[in-house]
Amino acid sequence: MKPLKLVLACAIAFAASAHADSTYPNKPVTLIVPFAPGGTTDIVARIVADKLTRELGQTVVVENRAGAGGALGATAVARAAPDGYTLGISTISTHAVNAACNPNLQYDPVTSFAPVSNLARTPNVLTVTNKFPAQDYKQFIDLVKKNPGKFNYASSGVCSVLHMMGEQFKISTGTFITHMPYRGSGPALIDLLGGQVEMMFDNLPSSMGHIQSGKIRPIAVAAPKRLEALPNVPTFAELGLKEVNDPAWYGLVAPAKTPEAIITRLNAAANKVLALPDVRDKLKQNGAESAANTPAQHAAEIKYELEKAKSVVKKQNIKFENS
Repeated sequence: MKPLKLVLACAIAFAASAHADSTYPNKPVTLIVPFAPGGTTDIVARIVADKLTRELGQTVVVENRAGAGGALGATAVARAAPDGYTLGISTISTHAVNAACNPNLQYDPVTSFAPVSNLARTPNVLTVTNKFPAQDYKQFIDLVKKNPGKFNYASSGVCSVLHMMGEQFKISTGTFITHMPYRGSGPALIDLLGGQVEMMFDNLPSSMGHIQSGKIRPIAVAAPKRLEALPNVPTFAELGLKEVNDPAWYGLVAPAKTPEAIITRLNAAANKVLALPDVRDKLKQNGAESAANTPAQHAAEIKYELEKAKSVVKKQNIKFENS
């Protein structure tokens, strides 16, 4: 009788779960953005959330939980009930760089989450001041190689995505430029514009206005292909630097153990939203492009970036700074 009771109990539980999944969602959904309002992560989240509300038939409420390079918000998602009513935005910071740099992180970027889909990607860019002697990449790399340690590059902070990009550039080119960390891209850009640092690795949307106004000069972009807005600027891949050519991305994740039926429902909704012309236009206006894919594909992206970040941290002996 015991085996029969166990089978019946499992069948009842499965039926209850299936029913719950079929009615999902029946109340508002919270989407946690692990960074402050106004940045690219927040902009992408709000563009998608607005249309997800219509697609899911329930309000998708964006909640910003900034701090610790995105770790506070990511931790909140990881600890939430796996019922589909708390989701989060995944980034290379939250799901790769933080884990590679911080041994005391309170979540695992792979096992603590159920990936839903990538949402959008944005190019990264290497820029220099107008007074920098090099006019293109060939002149730039010749100058840097002949003057090891002479030039400084700015980033948005120690163990930031842009710090990792700068260090990967050094590994890939065999060059030595000194890292100058700032508390965000904004302060770094101020010093770049003022000439206190000679170059910067940045997310393109932050720098684009200054590039277009001619205040700083782009040397190369991290993107799948040359950008319409910067047709004369090569990608890092064109320059033989494939490892530096990865753009930033912003995905959608749920807590681990969220039922597969809910993940499937969310993935279908996200993919439908990201195919809408007005969503694509809004993303493009903010320097991003749609990057919809499958849960398995987004999981693979997370693992790839995590291993890449771990390799850079180890090779460059980067130490986490809890500040």
